[in-house]
Amino acid sequence: MQPSGPGVAAPKGRPSRMVDLDPSGQVTQREPDRAKRQFLSYAFYKLDPAFRRLPAAEREEMKAEFQAAVEGWVDDAEAVKGLIQRTYSLVGIRDDVDFMLWRIAFDVRDFQEAQARLNRTRLMGYLTQSATYLAMQKRSQYVNRIQGSGHGLEILPGQGQYLFIYPFIKTRAWYDLTPLARQGMMDEHIYASEPFKGIRINTSYSYGIDDQEFVVAFDSDYPQEFVDLVHRLRYTEASNYTLQDTPMYTCVKKDLPGILNDLG
Repeated sequence: MQPSGPGVAAPKGRPSRMVDLDPSGQVTQREPDRAKRQFLSYAFYKLDPAFRRLPAAEREEMKAEFQAAVEGWVDDAEAVKGLIQRTYSLVGIRDDVDFMLWRIAFDVRDFQEAQARLNRTRLMGYLTQSATYLAMQKRSQYVNRIQGSGHGLEILPGQGQYLFIYPFIKTRAWYDLTPLARQGMMDEHIYASEPFKGIRINTSYSYGIDDQEFVVAFDSDYPQEFVDLVHRLRYTEASNYTLQDTPMYTCVKKDLPGILNDLG
């Protein structure tokens, strides 16, 4: 599956194209873009079962301390920093993850400060950060720049009851294709996605800052629609250039007290 979808599809028919004939900038020698961008962090946590064997009163005290640390990252910050945080439960869905914190900030060092707050809590002594993905928002090179949202410029996190996340890497052969060939495949890909109105994509870019090339997150209230979308896109030509699109995480939006109650 490719990092594109209904969030970037045109309202009717095939989408308007935005062919970048020099995507690498090697010919035109474009200047670096130093505009301020948002970083995205997807942090997954797994609980040690030993926590559940502690006395109930001690568990509740530790959960309250942890909740204060998580929420304080946003509540204690100045509004100008633009910090965003969303919480999701994966209890009973995967065996290697219990919950996920989706954080957005303009400075990657804010994520370090967020984790440092957690590290100072007693509950963190029973938690393992089982996976974490770092990415940055960026404008898509395949979709017309003047069509509404969904181009990596507007991030609207947590709109759906579910969030489907996976890291994504394309084959090197993809980058050997001409810009027009890639655009044609992405036109097909976007057109195939267009009927799936109940899904919103948030594509972010990890080139050089994490192991994957993209992190793709789909907001939706309809898991069945997402399954059908992924199935359909397997038949597009662009899918032949997928190197990796796992692990895939199904995250259920839930407030932090609910997540902590799920832990035991």
